[in-house]
Amino acid sequence: MSDELVRFEGVKKAFGPKVVYSGLNLTVRRGEVLTIVGGSGVGKSVMLKMLIGLLRADAGKIWFDGKCVTDMRESELAVVRQRIAMLFQSGALFDSLTVGENVAYGLEEHFRDRMTAEERRERVAWALGLVGLPGIEQMRPADLSGGMRKRVGLARAIAVRPEVVLYDEPTTGLDPINTARVNHLILGLQEKLNITSVVVTHDMKSVFEISDRVAMVHGGRIICVGTTEEFRASPDPRVADFIAGRAPVKESVEELLNS
Repeated sequence: MSDELVRFEGVKKAFGPKVVYSGLNLTVRRGEVLTIVGGSGVGKSVMLKMLIGLLRADAGKIWFDGKCVTDMRESELAVVRQRIAMLFQSGALFDSLTVGENVAYGLEEHFRDRMTAEERRERVAWALGLVGLPGIEQMRPADLSGGMRKRVGLARAIAVRPEVVLYDEPTTGLDPINTARVNHLILGLQEKLNITSVVVTHDMKSVFEISDRVAMVHGGRIICVGTTEEFRASPDPRVADFIAGRAPVKESVEELLNS
């Protein structure tokens, strides 16, 4: 079995005149935690959505487990989405459903014919237990804190027992305790279930705590990818500036105001 699970190969994507990717090349290895970093608006979330077919690449190829996602029909993508789950930035819970119904949503969509109602209830309880929220199936999303909503969103993602979880800014808006809790969950899922994780984040502390490798997006391409040690030691000044939180030097105040 190949170590490579996902590969972006010469991927291009634009929205009208705005070019997001002009040549994206990146691989994701089985069982690793790969974090994607870069400035706001560079297309980190777009990358995740292209992988599961929520957005289509304009050119290039995206491979998952040896199969080309970019050539798939919607029915084929549905099978991929059973193996790749995504945790959206807001948690994306349905306020009209209970917590239990939210966590069971993917099971109802993909496994209704293969699991009994009792098996689905057991899987929901298992997933909530894994994220440290047992017994809250009857609560409503409106009654949850921000940190709890994130964890319920994660429970929904892992309830389908995916091979890959995509995290879109999983710690944004969380206090330090809940940030640490989510990071611990990401590492725990890797250890207990051998889940491959791709994490989009701005939180550099989290990056260096959870990552096996880090990739930085800039100017429509990956400009640096490597272990956390390699990333810290990168000679590219753009990487050093990003780690340190330094903005690029502008030639004038007018340029800064107009950027």
